[in-house]
Amino acid sequence: MPPIISVSKLSKTYDGGHQALKDVSLDIERGEILALLGPNGAGKTTLISIICGIVSASAGSVTVDGHDIITDYRHTRSLIGLVPQEITLEPFETVSNTVNFSRGLFGKPSNPAIVEKVLRALTLWDKKDQKVMTLSGGMKRRVLIAKALSHEPRILFLDEPTAGVDVELRKEMWDLVNTLRDDGVTIILTTHYIEEAEAIANRVGIINAGELLLIEDKDIMMQRMGKKQMQIKLQDSVGVVPAPLSSYNLERSEDGLTLTYTYDTKAERTGITKLLTDLNAAGLILRDVQTSQSSLEQIFVDLVKATP
Repeated sequence: MPPIISVSKLSKTYDGGHQALKDVSLDIERGEILALLGPNGAGKTTLISIICGIVSASAGSVTVDGHDIITDYRHTRSLIGLVPQEITLEPFETVSNTVNFSRGLFGKPSNPAIVEKVLRALTLWDKKDQKVMTLSGGMKRRVLIAKALSHEPRILFLDEPTAGVDVELRKEMWDLVNTLRDDGVTIILTTHYIEEAEAIANRVGIINAGELLLIEDKDIMMQRMGKKQMQIKLQDSVGVVPAPLSSYNLERSEDGLTLTYTYDTKAERTGITKLLTDLNAAGLILRDVQTSQSSLEQIFVDLVKATP
């Protein structure tokens, strides 16, 4: 089955000369959750804005469900729901009217059942008659999502959807995203919360300085690029790592009670057995040994640091 979104050699240079995107190409598969990670100014919002038809590209092309976003704009835009970063809502309008209005903007006939379903899914049904100005920041963000879902899109863009939202509400939104994915909606989210991508994404794309550094299945990425570490807790503190252990590149903690060994789990030999033997030969007494896998956050930081 062809990808639902295909981006080819996309570039964007603004009037001031800033190049926000540099020759970006990617395919987004139907029904997946793709998380786009990157620091502020990386180009995430520009990429989304071009796909949604809000910003014009300087070069390259984008198709949505096989249709060009320029020549068949009305059709491609009807397939997309967008939740922007900024909370831009009419404060004196009710929640229900706000969502109904958005549905009408896409030429969809009135359908109270659809609107009710969306509001109930977002825990907004009991607030349907309240004015937007009376809602909390987290609830206003839910209204933005309801607006984006009002015309029953098959693609949903979430630009920093949980910014400023408390942890409990964030997890509820993760559950909602998974439910939408189960219903066949393709979801693309940008986020600063790396644990968000780690928790719900199928694939992760990392953008920095307008370039797509990597896009890969999340689990494969973590397996391929993640490092494993062994923390060796010592009975007595050491001032320096003994010379016979220098080849292991051990990291010593400030208090000298922990030595950290980083290794590749896929290597033919991890070196752990020999390390433990050499530790004993160096007169170091072990109190405890623990292992840990590097997180998506560590992979992200390492990739961004490596960008020129």
